Amino acid sequence: MDLGGDFEVLEFRIGRRKTETSYAKLLIKGRSRRHLEVILKEVYRLGAVTPTPEEVQLKEAPADMVLPDGFYVTTNHPTYIYYGGNWLEVEGICMDKVISVDSSSNRAYCKSIRDVKAGDLIVTGDRGVKVKPPEYPREGSGIFEFMASRSSPEKPSTSIIRVIAEDMMEIKKSGGKIVVVAGPAVVHTGADEALAKIIRMGFVDALLSGNALAVHDIEYNLFGTSLGMSVKNGKTIAGSNRNHLAAINEVMKAGSLRDAVAKGVVKSGIFYECIVNGVPYVLAGSIRDDGPLPDVITDTVEAQKLYKLHLKGASMVLMLATMLHSIAVGNMLPSTVKVVCVDINPATLIKLLDRGSAQALGVVSDVGTFLPMLAEELAKLKIRG
Repeated sequence: MDLGGDFEVLEFRIGRRKTETSYAKLLIKGRSRRHLEVILKEVYRLGAVTPTPEEVQLKEAPADMVLPDGFYVTTNHPTYIYYGGNWLEVEGICMDKVISVDSSSNRAYCKSIRDVKAGDLIVTGDRGVKVKPPEYPREGSGIFEFMASRSSPEKPSTSIIRVIAEDMMEIKKSGGKIVVVAGPAVVHTGADEALAKIIRMGFVDALLSGNALAVHDIEYNLFGTSLGMSVKNGKTIAGSNRNHLAAINEVMKAGSLRDAVAKGVVKSGIFYECIVNGVPYVLAGSIRDDGPLPDVITDTVEAQKLYKLHLKGASMVLMLATMLHSIAVGNMLPSTVKVVCVDINPATLIKLLDRGSAQALGVVSDVGTFLPMLAEELAKLKIRG
């Protein structure tokens, strides 16, 4: 109706129990075939399917990194295509990609335009495509049930953080994977030691960030400052403006972050804990980077590929005070992954939600307050077993 169409309800069955689904069969009407196609395109993306499935339409990519006209663009919801008389789930689903079909194995994949090769079979149009948006549970679902709204403007209370910690504990007990995306504000706000503790306790399976977090983490653990300012008392120490570059230089002399740990140059901190506990990390470079550190991947396409690799199979992603990395990671995740985004700036949360990561829960808070409380709750749960 928002698009100027009309509909009739032909059949409507309401689930009578919590485990029963409801079913509706609609006759949708448009002013013309073209108008109807526009309406159906939106309806399909909400999870509707035609009563009789139609075979998906495929066209060959005309060249490397070139798509055929009319290519289908994915959402971040679980997606299926009707191919060879069967519904195939699209593997590696994330938003704003295309669907490629391997006819020899009867498998469908989500691909970025850069990964498309000449001759690849690419899904075109909406015919034979089914999208399954996630259902919101009727019963408790940890932090996602605890918060009535998707973004909390309040400082984190102990009860909110306790529920997040319980969710993290349950994920780890069930063999799930937790990925942390973090910005340099973690160090600026004095939460470096808290995140290091969370890593040491085994609640982080991968860390995704940029050059800045690593540099400030090393600076803090070598000199007690972040951008020359004492993290403990907030005062600028005479001559400490050089600490930022001195930290980079120490890692350069050692050869890498791993070498700096192996040689005893770096003895504590976020990346120390990642290295000694075997937690993989990816540092994606940007044009703003000082140095950058030898570990930083300056080819953004390669960094993106590694981000995707470590996000594969994630059960929860915890985003900490980084707008750019949070939005970038949000675009790579299926809607079935739990996302908790913590940022003192509400705009970060709004942008994340508006760009398609509707499953994200936002907590508007200073990460320097949030992380120490989370580490404390996780430690309590760890003791209880």
